[in-house]
Amino acid sequence: MCGIVGYIGPREATDIILEGLCNLEYRGYDSAGIAVQINGKIDLRRGAGKLSNLQKILAEQPLTGHKGIGHTRWATHGKVNEINAHPHRDCNGDIVVIQNGIVENYLPLKETLRREGHEFRSETDTEVLPHLLEQYIKEGVPNLESAVRRMLQNIEGSHAIVALRAQEPEVMVAARLGNAGGVVVGYGDGEMFLASDQPAILQHTRTMVFLESGEMAVVTQRGAKYYKIDGTPIEKTPQTVAWDPISAAKGGYKHFMQKEIYEQPRSLTDTIDGRLNVEAGRVELEGIPFTRAEMQGFKKITILACGTAWHAALAGKFMFEELARIPVEVDYGSEYRYRNPVVEPGTLAIAITQSGETVDTLEAMAEAQRKGARVASIVNVLGSQADRIADAKIHVHAGPEIAVASTKVFTGMLADQLMLAIMLGQARGTLDDRRARQLIDGLLRIPNQAGELLELAHDAMYEELASKIYSATDMLYLGRGINYPVALEGALKIKEISYIHAEGCPAGEMKHGINALIDRTLPVVAIALNDAVYSKMLSNIEQVKAREGIVIAIATEGNTEVREKADEVIYIPPVDYMLSPILSVIPLQLLAYKVAVWRGADVDQPRNLAKSVTVE
Repeated sequence: MCGIVGYIGPREATDIILEGLCNLEYRGYDSAGIAVQINGKIDLRRGAGKLSNLQKILAEQPLTGHKGIGHTRWATHGKVNEINAHPHRDCNGDIVVIQNGIVENYLPLKETLRREGHEFRSETDTEVLPHLLEQYIKEGVPNLESAVRRMLQNIEGSHAIVALRAQEPEVMVAARLGNAGGVVVGYGDGEMFLASDQPAILQHTRTMVFLESGEMAVVTQRGAKYYKIDGTPIEKTPQTVAWDPISAAKGGYKHFMQKEIYEQPRSLTDTIDGRLNVEAGRVELEGIPFTRAEMQGFKKITILACGTAWHAALAGKFMFEELARIPVEVDYGSEYRYRNPVVEPGTLAIAITQSGETVDTLEAMAEAQRKGARVASIVNVLGSQADRIADAKIHVHAGPEIAVASTKVFTGMLADQLMLAIMLGQARGTLDDRRARQLIDGLLRIPNQAGELLELAHDAMYEELASKIYSATDMLYLGRGINYPVALEGALKIKEISYIHAEGCPAGEMKHGINALIDRTLPVVAIALNDAVYSKMLSNIEQVKAREGIVIAIATEGNTEVREKADEVIYIPPVDYMLSPILSVIPLQLLAYKVAVWRGADVDQPRNLAKSVTVE
């Protein structure tokens, strides 16, 4: 979670950049920095901690110039200190880079650059970027634009990047790769702006261009030229953005729910940022006070949640039992304290809640604490009640979620549980290093894979599918194993916002009553990924088709067998079984959204529901 601002024009760059960073400080407050170009060189000022620390440094050591970039950081790789703050430089200070995202292959790149003689000052993944640009120019690449293009073809992950070069004083180069970070180009009167989000520059311009994945902008004071990464020029028409706060907050999307679905590559990046020690192959969650001995002593986990969070908890059960080998039971917060639960010594209670203010979950936490459990919370709202009263605090860094139907927080809850399960498994000796590294590598790649699922090119497919099923009165969602909770969540989403009655079911239970519902009018969504239960799910699809049901399958890319049996297939990238719910739920969110729009429903504020349930 990082904020990016850039400026080139007749005014003092420092003032405009600082103003923009203030509007983006919610995106990161571990450190901040600014680089300004003046008299053929680039000067840097950086400070650890909140933006106010950088402002104090600038008051004592001013920067003047008419072109610059600034960054406010949420720590990913490396400690919170001045050395790890952005912008980052090459060996000679000729090139500076700011970035939002994770360079997934930074370790082999770093090793290659070291062999070429490059010296690294920080612990960050970002620092490989200016050194790569320096190396390409040293090898004969003619300019910054070409070097950035080559760099984008050699780095992995999702990124928003802005680069400056002292020897090219008229140019800023910005790029977006994947969907973890936005890039906005703002048009002024003889001046240009860059930002990761609109609020940073709205006070200066409402005329903007939004980069899509795989696009670059070469920005001068007079305007901008746009290209694909392969160098193909493209035309992009500036849009006039509405000034009112609600429209600005929606960022061009029709509904908050739509925006929040499409924010998931970024929210997943923000949730895993700073928690994966790639070099050591370990998870390092903040806010965990438990000693290794205490983690080894946990004998049982009870997960307390409601609604969407309860579905996330059901998926978490698979993670904790498989990786940490601790028995898990999942309880509704609304039921837990009314049954006089047995809480044995060595119990860890985990409360999962978006708002941190859901009264049923809070009361369940209090009951578990009264009975002697250690309590952890997985919560999106920092400083909420659930966050304050827990012994261990694990945050979902998804940012504000406005729509009543939760989307990005659900996937963040899954990522948080997996990281905690890895951490517990490593502490307890039940998870070997090889498997831990597989999962950590998978987590690093998940934001980019989510971005692949959310490419705008897929929109027509969901639109057509929704047009076929929006008049249904009932739907059935089928899943097995860790994706059974995803079937429950898919059914909940369609119920919440489209008002279609839907049921989620473990596919193996179809023969115990569910088959009676299936006929030619019933859309059935089946999650049939290439995993250990794939053959069973394929059999379940055949059972639905034998009864003339309409099958919409969620399948793994490259699987043609499912296409032969289902009426419609939505593919997701190949992914580790433990990570699969994070991806398999996204098509279900999109489908529910499209169906609700077709039915003319109030997507963001569905009838009879509220975002935070503060009554019993």
